[in-house]
Amino acid sequence: MKISENALNVLAAKSYRGIGRAWIVKNIKGGETTARIVSLLNESSKQDFAVTKSDFDFLRESIRTEIAKSLQAHDSVVAIGDRDFPEFRGNVKSSEQPIVLFYRGNLGLLSKNNRNIAVIGLLSPDEEIEQIEREVVSTLISHGATIVSGLALGCDTIAHKQALSSEGKTVAILPSALSEIIPSSNKELAEEIVKKSGLVVTEYFDKAKSKMELNGRYQERDRLQALFSDCVILAASYAKNDMGLDSGSRLAMEYAASYSIPRAVMYDFEINAENPKYDLNRQCIREQIGLAVINRGNMDRVVTEIVCHQSQPSISQVGQTDLFG
Repeated sequence: MKISENALNVLAAKSYRGIGRAWIVKNIKGGETTARIVSLLNESSKQDFAVTKSDFDFLRESIRTEIAKSLQAHDSVVAIGDRDFPEFRGNVKSSEQPIVLFYRGNLGLLSKNNRNIAVIGLLSPDEEIEQIEREVVSTLISHGATIVSGLALGCDTIAHKQALSSEGKTVAILPSALSEIIPSSNKELAEEIVKKSGLVVTEYFDKAKSKMELNGRYQERDRLQALFSDCVILAASYAKNDMGLDSGSRLAMEYAASYSIPRAVMYDFEINAENPKYDLNRQCIREQIGLAVINRGNMDRVVTEIVCHQSQPSISQVGQTDLFG
């Protein structure tokens, strides 16, 4: 297990009441002494007592011990201020920036020099969705992209597995600790990703204390999928509706939009028109003029444009006005 002194400082500082990501981003650049951090905490934290250096040092060692219990020898921790902490994509406020990552595998895959494409979708794709997603992922890999997804069942699993079978690289972003792969049925897939020079990464080293906290972690995972991707591609998903159908894909797409990260959807205007599992895809097409739409008729061209940093491809078959009125 590898953890820097700077990462311990970040984790310890964040433990104090009133100290969040924005404070960490503003105040910790790497190399600060514990005395300096304690001084800053006493200026900003909402604790009812003064923070002492001995208190802070004790907290750091307690965190080191807890992390050592949960991480394996080949796991690592990296934090903002560390030389190898990866840069995120997009425009994001300080309170939503990642500040610490626990990982296993090739952290270099998160580099901005790497062309990362997130492929996400619902938990219950039908056979047609699975087939087109496999074709898109295979095409992305052939153009040099690394596939990012969330290791969930359904479309996420398809994305990771197809990336591996196409002899490409893939990154799995977890809502859970490395020691507690969620879903547990994908534990072997996570191991295969690492074995084949991929990356499994999370913001957490401990278990969620409640269902509400775990739900929040799923949302944070959706945010990271956007932040470490150059484009987010939606395979298929329900839109939020009165029947309770929804998916984390909607949140990931919303995060991408808010961070000005390019988005795309898989959709065939003739074949998929009546399929409710494409409701979110249709919603995104209605809401964003010129959204990249991928189907068998234009796949290689649109994927090339996405991977090669070209301008946002436009809808190729019919215009939005023609389709939606």
